[in-house]
Amino acid sequence: MNADLAPPSASRRLCALCAVSLLLAAGPAGAQGFAGLGQAAEGFEPVRPGPFAFPRDHGAHPGFRIEWWYVTANLKDAEGTDYGIQWTLFRSALSPGGTHPDGGWATPQAYLGHAALTTREAHYTAERLARGGIGQAGVTAMPFEAHIDDWRLAGPSLRDVTLTARGERFGYELEMTAGGPFVAQGDEGYSVKAADGMASRYYSQPFYEVHGTLMLPAGTQTRGNGNGNAPPAAIREVAVTGQAWLDREWSSQPLSPGQSGWDWFSLHFDDGTRLMTFRLRDETQDDFASATWIAADGTPTPYRGDAISLTPLAASTVAGREVPTQWRLTLPERGVDIEVAALNPQSWMDLGFSYWEGPVTATGSHAGMGYLEMTGYE
Repeated sequence: MNADLAPPSASRRLCALCAVSLLLAAGPAGAQGFAGLGQAAEGFEPVRPGPFAFPRDHGAHPGFRIEWWYVTANLKDAEGTDYGIQWTLFRSALSPGGTHPDGGWATPQAYLGHAALTTREAHYTAERLARGGIGQAGVTAMPFEAHIDDWRLAGPSLRDVTLTARGERFGYELEMTAGGPFVAQGDEGYSVKAADGMASRYYSQPFYEVHGTLMLPAGTQTRGNGNGNAPPAAIREVAVTGQAWLDREWSSQPLSPGQSGWDWFSLHFDDGTRLMTFRLRDETQDDFASATWIAADGTPTPYRGDAISLTPLAASTVAGREVPTQWRLTLPERGVDIEVAALNPQSWMDLGFSYWEGPVTATGSHAGMGYLEMTGYE
């Protein structure tokens, strides 16, 4: 990767208001679900159960209102220093219909990219906004490519990809190869999110082995999000290896209106098993919990409700708000009773819409590492 980490020009952000208006949805989160994901979706395609069709489903589903390609990775350098990275491409349909016969700017697809790099001392973030139909952003299934500006997740297939991103003071280029199958979440990929049946189509690839290079400021690192007006810094390259997790999800209304946010965990355990679990917080009724236990061979077992317990143990003051950064997770049927703690409690994504996202460690009945995302803590 080029050591020049300056972002693209501001002219690339012409569609910012369009993308944010859908993804972030004006108005209080509690009135329509977090970030508008509980808004009624009249005219968009409904989510239905059924088998996935690969490689087609690795690509875009323009008839649905919202979709994402989301990668997190836990990495170490030769000295054993821990790092985490995030890369997310969101696709939003600004109106029903999927495509437009005129193409170009008339295509009602907007894209938003988020990237982050986390150390124990610092948390760097960057954002991209683009319009589909003009070559600035898009996704193809085979060979696989998801891109926005010069950020890319691409390769001969989604099992073997290169991941790149850059921000003002950081960057990364990582090679990712899947050593296991794609995993359907929920009921064979039909992931229920609320008691009233709101749902998404959801699968993961939790078996990526990773190697590559991180780009970080040389010299002393300062705590922060990397988005300030600091003068350009010299860049050092760090060789890393580790594990990554991809989530693919699409829907038209995945949340209920009263759901104010979620706490989502993806965990790699040292014995080769994996665990995905989330809690959707609700202002009007009980919270909704779900989990998938993933065996070392990729066999998934879904759980809901009281089978899984997610309990905050300690909070940190982050960007002027209290955010739980230490948790207890239990899944008694699998003998799981663990504490999960943030590598860097100040991992706040201060972007177009704000949330907490960062690497975590797990101790207790199962040791390992993973990622935690928390939304709706305003």
